[in-house]
Amino acid sequence: MARIRVRIIRVPSLLALSLSTALVLTATGCGSDKADSSDASTSGKTDADTPVVVATTTWEGAFAKAAGAEDVKVIVPSSAQHAPDYDPKPSDLTAVAGADFVLYAPFEPYAEKIKEAAGSDAKLVEVNLDNDADKVSTEVARLGELFGTGDAATQWNASFESEYGTLQKQLKEAWPGGNAPTVVAQVFSLWSAKLAGAEVSGTYGPEAVTAKQLSELSGKKPAYVFDNVHMTTGEVLPDSGAKQVEIVNYPGKDLDLMTVYKNAAETIEKALAP
Repeated sequence: MARIRVRIIRVPSLLALSLSTALVLTATGCGSDKADSSDASTSGKTDADTPVVVATTTWEGAFAKAAGAEDVKVIVPSSAQHAPDYDPKPSDLTAVAGADFVLYAPFEPYAEKIKEAAGSDAKLVEVNLDNDADKVSTEVARLGELFGTGDAATQWNASFESEYGTLQKQLKEAWPGGNAPTVVAQVFSLWSAKLAGAEVSGTYGPEAVTAKQLSELSGKKPAYVFDNVHMTTGEVLPDSGAKQVEIVNYPGKDLDLMTVYKNAAETIEKALAP
C-alpha cells in the first residue's frame, strides 16, 4: 500500500554526473525524449490505499495497469523508442523516491541504480516482459496479488482472454487460401506468430542475423518474416520473397496492453491480404 513519507534526496555530485552513463538500457527502442502524460514527472497519488508504481518503460507500466495499479508513473516515455538515448531527469529520481514498487526487466540493469540514487526503499519487482498470452495472464495475476489488486487483475485477464480469442478468430479467417501462414519470427515477436496461428519455421535474434542463419532461414522458404520494430536491422531475408511484417511490442502512453494485440492483429491481417 502507498506510504506517506517525507524524504530529502541527496544525490552525490559524481553520481549525478555519471547517472546517464550508468543507466544503460539494453531495452529496445529510438525517438525523442519528450515525456508523456504517464511519465515519472506526473505528481500525486490517487488514494491512500493505492500502491504507487514506477515503471521503467511503458511495457512494465502496461502490465502494472492491467494488474489494477492506478497510480503508475513511467520513467522512459513512450516516444523514446531507443531508450539509451533517454537522459533521466531529477523528477525521475523524485518519483522513484516516493514509490512503493519499481518495475523493471532483467535486461534493464539501471533500475537498481535509479533506486539507489534516489534513496528509495521501494520494492524492486522484476517483470517478465513477454507478450505471449499465457505469460501475460500469469504475470498480471502475480502483480495483482503483489499490489493487493487481485480482483482487478482477474477482471482484466477475463476481458483479455475474450478479446484475444476474437483476434485469433479474425486472423484465422484471413489466412491465405485457408492455410496457416509459414513465418520466421524474431524471438521477441513470437507472440504475434502465436496470435496469428502461424506455423513458425524458424527464429532469429536478438543478435544480428549471420550469413549462416540467413541461408538456413531462407532455405525454409517462409511466406512471412515477423520482425521486431524496436530491434529491426532492416530487411531480414532479402531476395527470399518473404513479406516482412513489423511487430510493435511496447504499449503507448495510455499503457493499454490490449491495444498492442489489436494493432498487431491489424498489421498482420493487412500483410496476409492478397
